[in-house]
Parts: sequence; structure tokens; C-alpha cells
Amino acid sequence: MKIGVVFPQIESGTDPGFIRDYAQTAESLGYDYILIYDHVVGANTASRPNWKGPYTSKNTFHEPFVVFGYMAACTKRIELVTGVIILPQRQTVLVAKQAAAVDVLSGGRLRLGIGVGWNDVEFEALGMNFHDRGQRSVEQIKVMRALWTQETVTFDGRWHKITDAGINPLPVQRPIPIWIGGESEIALRRAGRIADGWTSSRPIRPAGKQPAGEPARDQQVQRLREYLAAAGRDPASFGIEGRAAIADGGPDDWRRQVESWKKLGATHLGINTMQAGLPNPRAHIDAIKRFREATAK
Repeated sequence: MKIGVVFPQIESGTDPGFIRDYAQTAESLGYDYILIYDHVVGANTASRPNWKGPYTSKNTFHEPFVVFGYMAACTKRIELVTGVIILPQRQTVLVAKQAAAVDVLSGGRLRLGIGVGWNDVEFEALGMNFHDRGQRSVEQIKVMRALWTQETVTFDGRWHKITDAGINPLPVQRPIPIWIGGESEIALRRAGRIADGWTSSRPIRPAGKQPAGEPARDQQVQRLREYLAAAGRDPASFGIEGRAAIADGGPDDWRRQVESWKKLGATHLGINTMQAGLPNPRAHIDAIKRFREATAK
């Protein structure tokens, strides 16, 4: 199982030196990948008293493709992962171009995690339809894979029309791996049908601490494998990424999280250091060091 780190978007600050040091430290510690969350704009809760979303206009979010262009120059080996790009709020061909650029600059180290999002405020600001985002994302994946593997593309779909045109340069990986993120049943079904892997954003909670209504991880993974089988796909060639949080206890708890995901057959595990009460961005570097020391045996 490959172990990666979740870049601390909402607690990272704006110092580019920290971004460089974080990426280089993660690589030097032997982590396999850096995963980054995506949001373009945040809602102002002062005008939305009933807001229930986890992020607001007060939260810092660096743009993933720009950050990965910077990290590509600062690192040599570590994989760069979006977890996840909110694909249907973005122009498909532009995403394909940006992803290809990161893949070229990093020497083929990009894994593109995508999701459909939850924030209608963000879709409105970007001029995209919130209500057809799931269906549209399926067509977006087809378009991107065509653009990554063909010098020129002709595509006439429900939402996209390309007439004998292509991106240049093409990515190193043809196509770039696409993983689908999301906890809903439809996300699992869609991932099993068309994606290269599935990403979960939630850790495995200790017994008795799982929030009400949150699906059990073993049941999710089992259904995912059923969807893969229904699509005639080999589960051995499909990736499963879990999440662990340092906020959930200490070293013994971290080791339990790692072992729990291994037992479920996860191929990847991302370590989240956010919302753990860390005092400053640099403390996140110390946190990924501690997690590595506790779990590397």
C-alpha cells in the first residue's frame, strides 16, 4: 500500500517557501504522493446564515494545477495527485490542457482525482450548471482521455463539440490516470464503471465513533467491487485510496488506521494533518514526520 500526504490547504498560509519545504520533506521521508484538495471560491457565511458547507470564504485554497507546476520543479520522484478536482465546474478542454502540462513538467507524475462537488455557490460563480454535473462529468472524462491520447480530436457530444483539434504537448502518460472521489452510491458505481481508481476522503473511525449516517468502509469497498464485476473489470487493476487523520488519536491509532485500510485492500492511503489543532503551517511538516516514524516499521 502506497502512503501519501494531504497538502494542508486550509492551514498552509501563503508562503511559497513552506510549499517547497513541505513537498521536498514529504519526498525525502519516502512518501509516495502528495494529494491536494480543490476549491476556487468560498461562500461568505455572513450573507448565508444557514450555511452548512465545510469551507467558506475564510479558508485558504491554492489552485492545484498551479501548485503542482511549482512542486514539479521542487521534487523529483513523488506523485502529484488531485483529491479531487471539481471537474464539472471547470472547462473540460482547459482541464485536459492543464493536466497535460503538469504531467509533462513532472515527468509523468500526475494522477487526476476528480469529483462532482457539492457547492452550488462555486458553480454559479464559475458559470456552470450545478444540476447536471454528474452526467456531464462522464462525458468530460471521455473528452479528456481522447485529448490525452490523440494528436487531434473530433468529438460531438451532449455538452462538448471539438472539430479536428488537439492539445500540444500531449502528456507523458497517455492517458493520465483518472480516479473518482466521493462517498455516495452513484460515485462508487461511476468509479467502478469508468475510473482507474476510487478515492475516499474520510478515515476509518474507531468503533463507536462513526458519525450517524456515515457508510461503513468495508461495505463501501464491497459494493465497489460488485460494481467492478458488473462492468467486467478486474479489481486487481483498480486503485482504492483511503484516508487517515492525525487528529484521530496518537501513534497507536495511526497504526490501526493503516492496518485497517490494508485489510480492506486499499492500494493507497493519504494522511491528513488538517483540523488537528496544529499551531502553524510548519507544524504540518513535523506532523508528517511523526506519522512516518510511527508507521514506517
